[in-house]
Amino acid sequence: MNSAAAQADSLPEPLAASLPRWRSAAAARLPEGARPAHFEEIGSVHATGDGIADIRGLAGARLGELLRLSGDRMGYAASLNADSIACVLLDDSAGVAVGDAVHRTGDIVRVPVGEALLGRVVDPLGRPLDGRGPIASTERLPAERPAPSVLDRALVQQQVHTGTLAVDALFPLGRGQRELLIGDRGTGKTAIAVDAVLAQKDSELICVYICVGQPSESAAAVVAAIENLGAPERCIVVVAGGSDAPGLQWLAPFAGFSMAEWFRDRGRHALVVVDDLTQHAATHRELALLMQQPPGREAYPGDIFHVHARLLERAAMLSPERGGGSLTALPVACTEAGNLSAYIPTNLISITDGQIALNARQFELGQLPAVDTGLSVSRIGGKTQAPLMRGAVAQLRLAYAQFLELEGFARFGTELDERVQAQIARGRLIRAALGQPHLAPQNPALQVALMIALQAGLLDAGGPQALPAKLLQLGDAIAADANLAAALRTRGKVPAGLQERLRTQLAQVLGEPTMAVV
Repeated sequence: MNSAAAQADSLPEPLAASLPRWRSAAAARLPEGARPAHFEEIGSVHATGDGIADIRGLAGARLGELLRLSGDRMGYAASLNADSIACVLLDDSAGVAVGDAVHRTGDIVRVPVGEALLGRVVDPLGRPLDGRGPIASTERLPAERPAPSVLDRALVQQQVHTGTLAVDALFPLGRGQRELLIGDRGTGKTAIAVDAVLAQKDSELICVYICVGQPSESAAAVVAAIENLGAPERCIVVVAGGSDAPGLQWLAPFAGFSMAEWFRDRGRHALVVVDDLTQHAATHRELALLMQQPPGREAYPGDIFHVHARLLERAAMLSPERGGGSLTALPVACTEAGNLSAYIPTNLISITDGQIALNARQFELGQLPAVDTGLSVSRIGGKTQAPLMRGAVAQLRLAYAQFLELEGFARFGTELDERVQAQIARGRLIRAALGQPHLAPQNPALQVALMIALQAGLLDAGGPQALPAKLLQLGDAIAADANLAAALRTRGKVPAGLQERLRTQLAQVLGEPTMAVV
């Protein structure tokens, strides 16, 4: 709006100083109940289509300002031209017609935040989608907020348990980290992300799951999994489906991060899953081309890197002076034919602190989760791993990498000596141990027990076929013995002899003698 105060800025100083007194005197002379006159800038829709409206007559509008159209539809000024504004609509454009009035709000896009959102399914503007009535939240935050500065951050020292053994053992995720889930379509990226949310059932983490451009069936499956197997009272699901307005799809990640930041800024911990940023990049490209912005590589606008960087930089572990809260980001990206060197994948890999790459070939062979141990990396999370787990998997990565290489040679039918055959047999056992079904996250104690038993050779007898039964034995023993579970979950310095005592105890559970590591 062009308020009288804004107009006073352009008046000579003596006249501007007298305006408040003049307004008070004029208001005193008004009849009782009458309101003083005010100025309002009103524009009109010049053209509309594909989620974009061309607005004329709002010369004072600011970039990013929220605009109100007919029927209480909303949009924001995404591009300011010499005589028009490109407005990205946040509602269905079917009801927007040429000539409709457009009003300025003087505000930016804000989303509701707070405890009232927990357990709800909402759209990026905080409107409920679960049919459970309005959300009683009075506090709102801007959808786009600056990332914490370097001085406001602390070291990433605590681990986020994802429930997926291949991730927690080999490529651990730390609180405040940004770890990319990347792979071809249909290789299990969403499965790992959902398991990470389900694994927080017994933790204090607040989970925000953001669906961007996904089919309604996929979003419904995520909601059902959280409600049936997770802790929905500590989860928020933000949905901008493929049939929603492009503006809503573009806004969804930023809105979800703001909802999570409300908890982070109060000293709590949050995990944000964005599924997926490849679709978000495509939406950004679509809007940019409709607004006639110059295209760059693969027709993406030049600011696509900046858009994702300013989003993911909001993930951080705050310093104790700022409350010590954390926001961990688990974005998802899709590749074509395993091409990690494409434009969007390379951008996201360079922004994040590591990636969990999924292999389509492993998925086709039934090796689930199909984590590619050669292409995956965690640049920070290794420092957050418990010493007991770190010691148990110290040689696992190397042994598994050697097995994959030897297995390739074995396909040629060459005659192998006993040592190589033993390495291949152990590699197959490691692969079987790292495998697990969807919607079955493992608790930390079971994961450590499994890795210690694997390192000690307690799982060698019977091979991969006997592994499910032994896994059940370990789970039952941990559930029945609180002291054993507490020792396996310890994150402090490992006392001398603890690992050896645990090996002996696990050997008794499995009915196997302790053996040297192969």
